[in-house]
Amino acid sequence: MTEDEFRAFVNESQWQFASTMPSIPHEYTLRKRAANDERFASAVQFIRSNGYDQRFYSKTFVYFNVDDKQYWTMGAAVSETILINRATLTP
Repeated sequence: MTEDEFRAFVNESQWQFASTMPSIPHEYTLRKRAANDERFASAVQFIRSNGYDQRFYSKTFVYFNVDDKQYWTMGAAVSETILINRATLTP
């Protein structure tokens, strides 16, 4: 997957506000809602292959920034990953 393909994937995905964490505003998209499971898995792998490590409290996740958003997963194996998170980057 290229960055343009990743951008197309996230633009076509359905995003849901994470209402259980209103103090940390972000959205997520679910694998089960993806139009194509292979593209979802490719997007997860793209984040992990092209992203950077960043700590969130006591854990470290791999993040990837594109346009004004930051994307990350929770670190499960690609085959077991069920969601991709995103948040708006602050200047």
